[in-house]
Amino acid sequence: MSTAHEAVPMTAGSLADVVEVLAGHRLAVLTGAGVSTDSGIPDYRGPDSPPRTPMTFQQFTSDEAFRRHYWARNHVGWRHVHRTMPNAGHRALAALEHRGVVTGLITQNVDLLHEAAGSRHVIDLHGRYDRVRCLSCGIVISRAELADRLDTLNPGFTAAVADIEIAPDADAVIEQTSHFVVAACSACGGMLKPDIVYFGENVPRERVERAYALVDAADALLVAGSSLTVQSGLRFVRHAAQTGRPVVVVNRGATRGDKYAAVTLDAGTSETLTDLAETLPTPAQSR
Repeated sequence: MSTAHEAVPMTAGSLADVVEVLAGHRLAVLTGAGVSTDSGIPDYRGPDSPPRTPMTFQQFTSDEAFRRHYWARNHVGWRHVHRTMPNAGHRALAALEHRGVVTGLITQNVDLLHEAAGSRHVIDLHGRYDRVRCLSCGIVISRAELADRLDTLNPGFTAAVADIEIAPDADAVIEQTSHFVVAACSACGGMLKPDIVYFGENVPRERVERAYALVDAADALLVAGSSLTVQSGLRFVRHAAQTGRPVVVVNRGATRGDKYAAVTLDAGTSETLTDLAETLPTPAQSR
């Protein structure tokens, strides 16, 4: 790779510009919430998204009332995410991986839709919505197992809740949570938490190192559906640019990573990724 540099972005890039930069390269892909919006999971920071205040790790662990409210919301929202299906963007990335164009995915999403679409090399940077971890003994259980326990502890709760808004982390906004009973770890009685990285937590170092290695093994980095607001994703964009790998950003609206990009495209991810799956040749065909 060339020496470290920061590319000058083409702020009004076209699909043709994207293809020109990416054609013939092996791609690492970084995805965010915008990739899953067409599956019915709203994003946090899209141009049409309402203001949101994300929960922090400190709030979850220190405030029993807040924790009870969170699990009540999650108990409803989890069921929605569990039923969602991959969209055309997820399927396009899986097709590109199967053809050898995409070498792997780093996703900031916790919905597992990339895996459901058939992508095989996925780093779930912020964790997975389908697992729960005990903060005391470290045991991991499935979210489905916890759902059965919460149903037993709170009979009829989900049927009685009407004020619901689905959120990207398998939450739902509901008002009546004061009587919700939270389940403790069945092994040690400790505090259970979704196996998801919250604000105020660090992504496990081993996971970060695997993501850096994925970027280093690729020729270019494609960002799809992320505003890159948080450092956990932005660092890989910065790293790619500093190590001479071209960066392409496809997102609705501006991102914090635009200054590192060779091309930015203000467009939806489903249609753009579908076009790329139909257009980009495999690296072997271009050499």
